[in-house]
Amino acid sequence: MVMAGSGWTRREFLTGTGLLVLGGGVLGCTRTGDGGGGDPLEEARRSGTVQVGIAGEAPYGFTDETGRVTGEAPEVARAVFRRLGVGDVQATQVDFNQLIPALNAGKFSVVAAGMFITPERCKNAAFSIPDYVAPTAFLVPSGNPEGVATFEDVVRKNLAVAVLSGAVEKDYAQRSGVPESQLQVFDSQNALLQAVVNKRVYCAALTGISLHDLVQKNPGAPVEVTPSFTPVIDGKPEVQAGAFVFRTDDTGLREAFDTELKALHDSGEWVRIASPFGFTQENVPPPDVTTEALCAAS
Repeated sequence: MVMAGSGWTRREFLTGTGLLVLGGGVLGCTRTGDGGGGDPLEEARRSGTVQVGIAGEAPYGFTDETGRVTGEAPEVARAVFRRLGVGDVQATQVDFNQLIPALNAGKFSVVAAGMFITPERCKNAAFSIPDYVAPTAFLVPSGNPEGVATFEDVVRKNLAVAVLSGAVEKDYAQRSGVPESQLQVFDSQNALLQAVVNKRVYCAALTGISLHDLVQKNPGAPVEVTPSFTPVIDGKPEVQAGAFVFRTDDTGLREAFDTELKALHDSGEWVRIASPFGFTQENVPPPDVTTEALCAAS
C-alpha cells in the first residue's frame, strides 16, 4: 500500500482528545485568552499566546511524526507573531471546510492553513495580504503517457481526473469544461495518490507544491508531477494565492499581521522559513496580486 506520509488531511476531523504540539508546547482544542470580545492582538500580547486553526494538509499546516504542528503557514505565523510580541502560537485542527466557521465561532483567532483567497470565502472572513502563490499541477503516471498539461487536455482526451473535496481544483475543472462523468472527488491527498496508482483516474489536480510533497513522501510510487500552470477560465488567468484568515471585525490584528508578513516577504526571511516545505522565491506574491482583486474576482 502506498502511504502519503505523516499528518492528517485537511478534510479529516480531529478525533478523540489528542493534543497537538507547536514549538514545544502541548495544546488542546479549546480557545484560551485571545479574543473574548476585546482586542485580540492586545489579548494575545497580554497572555503571550495566540490560537490558530490548521487543517492537516502537508506542506501547508500539518502534524509531523513527533506530534509537532508545523508547515509553511504555522511557521510563518510563528515568525509574524514573534515580531508582534506574542511568543506562543498554539494550533487547533479542524476539517478544512470548518476553518472559517470555527474562526467566526471564536475557536481561534487566525486560520493558518494556506487557504486560497476566493470571493466566496471573502464574504465570510477577512484575508491577509497574499502569503504565497501556488499554481496547479497534475499527478500523473510516470512518463505522463497522455501528455496532460492543462484541464483542456483532460477534456480533449476524455480522461478521468481526481480532485479533493472542497478544494478549488474541482471548480477549475468544471469551469474548464470537464464533465461530471470525468470528475472523481476524494477526501485526502493519499486517496488522490491511490486513485492514480490504481488507475481509477488518469490524473489528480492539486497545487504543484502539495503534489511534489506527496511524491517526495512516496518515492516508490510510479507517478510524477507535471509542470505547474495557471488555469485560464473564460479567457482570464485564475491566480491561486493563499493567505491567513481573520474575523472580519479584527481589523487591527489583521493589519498588524499584514505589516509583519510583508516585512518577511521583503527581507527574504519568508523564503528561508518556507523553503523546507517546498516554497521558493517564485512563490512570493508579485505586487499586482492583491487580496482586494482576488476577493472581487468573478
